[in-house]
Amino acid sequence: MKTVYLDNAATTPILPAVVAVMQESMLHNFGNPSSIHQFGRKAKAVVETARKNIAKHFKVSASEIFFTAGGTEADNLILYNAVLNLGVTRIITSKIEHHAVLRTVEYLQEKYAITVEFIPVNEHGVLDINAFEQVLKTSPEKESQKTLVSLMYVNNEIGNLLPIENIAQLCTENNAYFHSDTVQAIGHYPLDLQKIPVDFIVASAHKFHGPKGVGFAYIKKGISIKPLLYGGEQERGTRASTENVHGILGMEKALEISFENLSEDKKHIEKLKTYFSTQLKTHFKNIQFNGESECLENSSYTILNVRFPVKNKMILFNLDLHGIAVSGGSACQSGASKGSHVLRAFLEADEAEKASVRFSFSKLTTFADLDFTLDKLKKII
Repeated sequence: MKTVYLDNAATTPILPAVVAVMQESMLHNFGNPSSIHQFGRKAKAVVETARKNIAKHFKVSASEIFFTAGGTEADNLILYNAVLNLGVTRIITSKIEHHAVLRTVEYLQEKYAITVEFIPVNEHGVLDINAFEQVLKTSPEKESQKTLVSLMYVNNEIGNLLPIENIAQLCTENNAYFHSDTVQAIGHYPLDLQKIPVDFIVASAHKFHGPKGVGFAYIKKGISIKPLLYGGEQERGTRASTENVHGILGMEKALEISFENLSEDKKHIEKLKTYFSTQLKTHFKNIQFNGESECLENSSYTILNVRFPVKNKMILFNLDLHGIAVSGGSACQSGASKGSHVLRAFLEADEAEKASVRFSFSKLTTFADLDFTLDKLKKII
């Protein structure tokens, strides 16, 4: 049976070149980076070289990159430290953030009685910048109180792009820390952190054709961070646990390939997205696109979130039976029965009940894949 993979926002296939780097490391670089003998020193050397190479892509120093098991751990590391170590008592965020942020913030609010303020979004899931600026400028009760803003660069369900430079500037002007979950952006958009004053970003390798179980946090120099995990002095005392050497090297290679071919890959995927949205509008009446996902300027070129005018909860299942992998939202919530918290945040209840499908593309997606999917959709809808 022919299969089509259109769930690249959940995870991407590992590129053969990345597999080759990891295989070579597994065979010939098995030392523990914390060991003092030659095998350990060799492993330590390649990890630190990878750190330097990754840092260069964002124009930051290697000392500002901390390796983690992925984006969720990196988000937790930053948010916990903001409250427990940096003195943050107010977090400004939105209800369309990834659960790695929302649920961590919810826990911190319950445990430490911090203030949490949610910025409203409009009917397209677009952040109200004026409301954000007003909330940000509202002085906390005490001058000593500190604020953290946590807003994602690319929404993982609807693809909406945050005006990250604008947000970063407002945070700087109002003396607030700025954390952005950039998991869906890394490897797809350039991010010059010399020009954009972000304090914290996070990445997960499997979102840009690297391995699962490895990512990193960028933490601006001068910000003190304490570990979530104890038991060792790895990652300069910030993250105990033996480094995932093979995963780190795979991530380094995947990121290198992503930036080498960024412009070419972007053009290819934009053509796919434009073609698919046009064909959907041609063949299906009254479909709508959730958020700004149809717009290449305002949303990620890799994500198209489509709302069909039916309340058919079996669409994802039926597409899977035909060999087509898609999602209704975040893969982290695929087993949940409550539906998408992102869509519920800005759609009317009746619209949120309709069948929404997230199609997400990569450099490996073909027009034949899209035609096959369209043909099966005609039979299912």
